[in-house]
Amino acid sequence: MASKFRVAAWVVVGAITGIMATLQVQALARNTVSPLPLEELQQFAAVYGLIKADFEYLDKKNFKDFKESTSGKFVGVGIEIAAEDGLVKVVSPIEGSPAARAGIHAGDLITRIDNTAVKGLSLSDAVKLMRGKPGTKVTLTVLRKSENRTLTFTVTRELIQVQSVKGKMIAPGYGWIRITQFQADTLSSFVKKIDALYKEDPNMKGLILDLRNDPGGLLESAVGVASVFLPNDAVIVSTKGQMPEANSTYRNTPSDYMSRPGDNPLDTLPAGVKTVKLVVLINGGSASASEIVTGALQDYKRAVVMGTLSFGKGSVQTV
Repeated sequence: MASKFRVAAWVVVGAITGIMATLQVQALARNTVSPLPLEELQQFAAVYGLIKADFEYLDKKNFKDFKESTSGKFVGVGIEIAAEDGLVKVVSPIEGSPAARAGIHAGDLITRIDNTAVKGLSLSDAVKLMRGKPGTKVTLTVLRKSENRTLTFTVTRELIQVQSVKGKMIAPGYGWIRITQFQADTLSSFVKKIDALYKEDPNMKGLILDLRNDPGGLLESAVGVASVFLPNDAVIVSTKGQMPEANSTYRNTPSDYMSRPGDNPLDTLPAGVKTVKLVVLINGGSASASEIVTGALQDYKRAVVMGTLSFGKGSVQTV
């Protein structure tokens, strides 16, 4: 068995070496260092994907869809998905979405989309099948391992508008803030909500940060939210990869949570937010960026974490 793995490894290495050599020769033949043509980049992306499961080439259309999904406004069924065993796993249904109302759960494995088997499809292809015009229907067949049965849901697509941050006072001195997804505007909305709660009750004794069924989102938003409660320059998260440029450390510093220059939203926060008692709620639908926030607050002993095991996504994608 070990020899088979070695042979397979050398086949992949040989394929990559061959295509890299081809690209290099073609570039030299052109006597230029200008960007490679699209078809050559796609060729390299296909080979690179053999050894890196989270790598996927995004063409102009798919990149537009990706940007749309992190903006909090798109047409679809309203689920965050990930790949697992060749199928599509529901990380979390978006709160209030058609999928959530239909009864789709975090952890469900989608096996068919209408009449198309999911096995072998890329995530982007699966997304394309589930997207469509508002008012149209799509049938999702799912395997629910927790109940050991297959279920079928017919879901009507609609415009999904995700309200990233919600919050209210739940008792005198105690506030509740929920983040449904980490979007581009999450940090600014989060700061505004905290300011509003402190104005409602300046003697805040405790705060609940509800990240249940939060599938994640933008890394910089997660870094910013964790920074609200942590000391200046505290390390929030670090990434390590096979290439040196993949190794990064993100801290509580404006350059790591602000995508563009401007006023630091954290400057307006009440001083008490750094010491207020904090509880973080998570469950199996809490993934990615929500796990980064939870882990940072737990590591610094800044919060008590309650709930069930989170989804367990320990990767960061760069686009």
